[in-house]
Amino acid sequence: MASPVWADQPLSVVYPPADHQTTAERIFLIGTAPSAGDVLVNGKPIERSPAGHFAPSFPLKLGDNIFTLHYQNQQVQIKVKRVATVPESPMGLAFGKDSLTPSVDIAKLPGELICFGAIAPPNATVSVQLGNQTVPLLPQSQQVNLPANSAALTGQNQPASQAAAGQFQGCTTMPAGFGSLIYGNNIITGAVSGSNTVQPKFQLTANGKTITQIGAGKIAILSPAKLEVAEVTADSGVARTGPSTDYSRLTPLPKGTQANVTGREGEWLRLDYGGWINSKETRILPNAVPPRSLIRSISTHQISGATEVVFPLQVPVPVSVQQGDRTLTLTLYNTTAQTDVIRLNDEPVISRLDWQQVAPEQVQYTFNLKSQQQWGYKLRYDGTTLVLSLRHPPGVRGQGSGVRGQGLKDRDPSPLSGIKILLDPGHGGAELGAKGPTGYPEKDINLVISKLVREQLIARGATVYMTREEDKEVSLPERVAMIDKLEPAIALSLHYNALPDGGDAMNTKGFAAFWYHPQAHSLAMFLHNYVVNKLDRPSYGVFWNNLALTRPATAPSVLLELGFMINPTEFEWIVNPQEQKKLAEAIADGITEWFSSAR
Repeated sequence: MASPVWADQPLSVVYPPADHQTTAERIFLIGTAPSAGDVLVNGKPIERSPAGHFAPSFPLKLGDNIFTLHYQNQQVQIKVKRVATVPESPMGLAFGKDSLTPSVDIAKLPGELICFGAIAPPNATVSVQLGNQTVPLLPQSQQVNLPANSAALTGQNQPASQAAAGQFQGCTTMPAGFGSLIYGNNIITGAVSGSNTVQPKFQLTANGKTITQIGAGKIAILSPAKLEVAEVTADSGVARTGPSTDYSRLTPLPKGTQANVTGREGEWLRLDYGGWINSKETRILPNAVPPRSLIRSISTHQISGATEVVFPLQVPVPVSVQQGDRTLTLTLYNTTAQTDVIRLNDEPVISRLDWQQVAPEQVQYTFNLKSQQQWGYKLRYDGTTLVLSLRHPPGVRGQGSGVRGQGLKDRDPSPLSGIKILLDPGHGGAELGAKGPTGYPEKDINLVISKLVREQLIARGATVYMTREEDKEVSLPERVAMIDKLEPAIALSLHYNALPDGGDAMNTKGFAAFWYHPQAHSLAMFLHNYVVNKLDRPSYGVFWNNLALTRPATAPSVLLELGFMINPTEFEWIVNPQEQKKLAEAIADGITEWFSSAR
């Protein structure tokens, strides 16, 4: 067979790469060798697939781990270094390297907790001096570490407790106008508008000796009467629950949104409604007053394929959206209602619009919808007017014409006529994606299967768009922009899977579906169940996941992981041309059946 599965190549290891470092307790070796004979790892034979592929896992000790693979007269040596997750206590009279926190400049409101941390010898006494205030840092006996989010993919997402020898922590609060408490050279005025700034001095005493070290991050206390006003300059400002990309995303803020800045941490701004945003996506407005708005009448009108709901405001305020079963809830912050009139005629999506002032300066609008399935939404500001677009159901062939239920494609040769679908073959160009045991890159098989699915969908009458037609690099923002521009009925990103270090590559396989917005949950669950049952494939599961290609709200957007590139036996199924055709047909059938029941 002229197929990557039977590639005639010598002993090779495609993962891990040379001099790999990891914090995982185990590592898998992905590779291949001719199928006849044994492959030995450190002198012991390992399990292989019929085509000769392997993916054994081995425990790792801290430090360097050497794996020597032999096949007949061929040898490959792999070195993997396991690094500790907890920094070591310093030797002698010193703080741990880069251990003083906060490590970036921060700004808080008066009375908010300000916390400090340091790593020092366990027998030390540690404190922080803020002007004439001394904050003791107390030794912590135990630390609970949460694993990375990816640990859920390997079933290893339990917290781990361990001794916290040498870790010191303490907190304090600072009043407004704390500049009067500062003396010496520690005070820096004007670093943040309407604030005074102090640089903390850490002190360590052990065995009768004392050292001090100035912290890298300065502390500012904001004046509530002189808060800056930030305006979102990005087309869709990324709002988060905290001041780094480690924190969860909130509803994106439309361009032009304005809010008071109530805190800073490094380059991140905390806005008055609670969300954080990177300062690079904003500008500070000069001479601005706190953004507050009244709202009165609300109106709706229809455009091609959508209903627009218009909220006239005095300033562009922060917003959030929450989808539910037959509901969409829009919350306006820093807003007070004076509403007496809402115009809402009978239209394709909304059955009723309810509203209430749920808190001072917080108005909530609940759209009761005619269908459980939602087809996408967009938010934008036109000046100070917020416009919410709710997409109409796509033009599925007429009700009562024999288009629903099992055997759909046999009753109607074009059941997807009028349906626009976007397919996204993952990766491409320099972005290889996962590698199979032979080194065959995921980007290639993603494109192969996407073209086969497109062929099947077109045969059923769909209009199909692809984010790439060839082996080229397409950025994630470019892929998302295509969804927003084309406004397909659904968007599917097609991938093949791998695992993070610590997973069991030899025994993990199966089909998986990933969704983010509730409007995509039904599609993800349906396609997963349909393909698994029709092809009798193993299930890897259905996941809510914060991924670039599941986040678009314009259309129900789902990412499918069709199988594991790194699993030796599943890789043989993945690259089998006959099985690829069966998989493409099953995906197209599942899409067709889902559309027949979604409206």
